Amino acid sequence: MRPPVEWDSNWKHVKEQRDMTRQRASLSAGRRTWPEVSGKVAAFGSVDELLELTARLAKVSPCFDFAHCHARTGGFNTYNEMSGLLKKISKRLGPQALEDMHIHISGIAFGKSGELKHLNLMESDLNYHEILHALADSGCSGLVICESPNLEEDALLLQETYHKMG
Repeated sequence: MRPPVEWDSNWKHVKEQRDMTRQRASLSAGRRTWPEVSGKVAAFGSVDELLELTARLAKVSPCFDFAHCHARTGGFNTYNEMSGLLKKISKRLGPQALEDMHIHISGIAFGKSGELKHLNLMESDLNYHEILHALADSGCSGLVICESPNLEEDALLLQETYHKMG
């Protein structure tokens, strides 16, 4: 008789292995890859881990998922915290890292272990105004991807908020 299978933990392991295999294949093909800050406290992918990884490997750049940063720590939700993070990125990876950023933004529900689920921006406590101000004031550019369940409306909200900053 087979032992019972814990599908959630096994599926998580399979998914992590699949993601790592895809990343390795991308790197060996000479393509650039962007591992992201993870939303779970116990998972690999803290800001410091990503900065270390990307500093050591060519063609690897960090993807900063600000909802995940917030879910991991409960922080990264004020202008000063975001500005501090951007300064840390610039110091560790060089100022050019702020000129070609890959960013994910959405609302998020989280608990003591980190991310529970993505939310619409207006349903969460993520202070996207402060995040956008810090990005603009730091001269950041690159790609911003909205990962909210209500993708189109939240993407427009982010775009309109950013353009109103002048």
